[in-house]
Amino acid sequence: MLALRLTRTAHLAVHLRRLLVAVASAGTGFLLLCALGHALSHPDTPGAAALRLAWCAAPLAAAVQLAVAVARTDPGTRPRSGLSAIGLGPGRLMAVSATTTALSASLGSVAALLAYLHLRGDLTSRPPSGRVAADALAVGQSLPAPAVLTLLVLVPACASAAVAQALRPRDPRPAPSAARRGYGRFGAYGWGKARETFGAYGRFGSRTAVAAARPAAAGSHAGGAALVGAGGTLQTQSGEPPAPAPTDGATEPPDAALPTAADTMPAPLPQNTTALPWGIAVLAAGLTVETYTGNASAAPTPGTAPSAGVLIGWALTALGLALAGPGLTHLCGRLLQAVRPGALRLLAGRVLMEESHRVGRPLGVVAAVAAAAYVAATVYDGDGPAFGPLATLGASLVAGCTVATLLTAAVAARHARAGTTDALLRLGAPPATLRGAAAVRAAALLALFGPLTLLVAVLAALPLEH
Repeated sequence: MLALRLTRTAHLAVHLRRLLVAVASAGTGFLLLCALGHALSHPDTPGAAALRLAWCAAPLAAAVQLAVAVARTDPGTRPRSGLSAIGLGPGRLMAVSATTTALSASLGSVAALLAYLHLRGDLTSRPPSGRVAADALAVGQSLPAPAVLTLLVLVPACASAAVAQALRPRDPRPAPSAARRGYGRFGAYGWGKARETFGAYGRFGSRTAVAAARPAAAGSHAGGAALVGAGGTLQTQSGEPPAPAPTDGATEPPDAALPTAADTMPAPLPQNTTALPWGIAVLAAGLTVETYTGNASAAPTPGTAPSAGVLIGWALTALGLALAGPGLTHLCGRLLQAVRPGALRLLAGRVLMEESHRVGRPLGVVAAVAAAAYVAATVYDGDGPAFGPLATLGASLVAGCTVATLLTAAVAARHARAGTTDALLRLGAPPATLRGAAAVRAAALLALFGPLTLLVAVLAALPLEH
């Protein structure tokens, strides 16, 4: 009931995004029903029917990714202060978001069933025209209700499970003071230090800092931000000498401790480069599998789909690009700030590094879809296999869902940095500078992902051109 109430009172933009989820679910459900109809019309070829059903995994994954992106940007299920007091903690909001996603996807599944029955002639008593439609719709045969129900529930179940996994409550990170403590040998004391962010070395006064003064006693924390001044005296970060130690033997309470240099530093950026080697490895494995299976099998004939090995290779290639997307975006931001950058490149690079965890993975998926489109245009030419209406529907679903996911992630990233943008405008930054930084970011991403997509597409199309 709460999910229905939040759905009814949402803004128009939220309703439009949920409508996109319903449309994606409807298209995917229709393709699944068509695969079932083809299996019923050709009971003597179970392998071809299973391959058609396996190719529906691509629009299914695209629809699930879109559902997760829409759930992340839903303002109605965003944790806010005061909601835990009335029983709406992070876990409850996660359940509400998963339920809302299931409702939107279920609406699309019902629409897919109605459209399928209408094209079969069950609702209008008019037989369909065309041999392809008759094969995919299983005209004249009764549909097994358990199979239809299983296929229609597949999209809402996968979407709601993915949303629950993405929005599940995480354990809070340990406090900075606890993270700096270290016990034992093998460098445990050195590992506890706070990690400097990119560009901290170039800040004013950072090179004059010799070392933070260690506490004189177990209960004293007052010398952590000491710096060496010009005359050799210790100074705090404000430039004043440190306060003298109390002479009555009492130690300062922990609440009165001065902030250390690590406490005043900004939080480190999320490190998204750890998955980059894994993404490159999976990408190479996908291209290898596709090359081996493409050279070992014959070229696709008209009316047939590529083999299962090619499907596995394309899936691994798309997964590798998706895993490497955040790391490549983070690397692009670092490259923008290299070699004596100005204010424009610094701003664009920092924003890319900050948003790499939001837009990196959708960018990688869009690159994979673009590479697949190049392969399809190369293989499915005038002399290649037929590109029927169902294949066109599946390709349109995958392309539309991936582009919509990228746009949704970009809008979410823009809302996330709205406070920073307002602060820059209040400080006197011209709006043209912000627009120029956005253009620089787009050009840098295009310069990095464009050649990479073309290279992957050419390598993926080579084994299918024989």
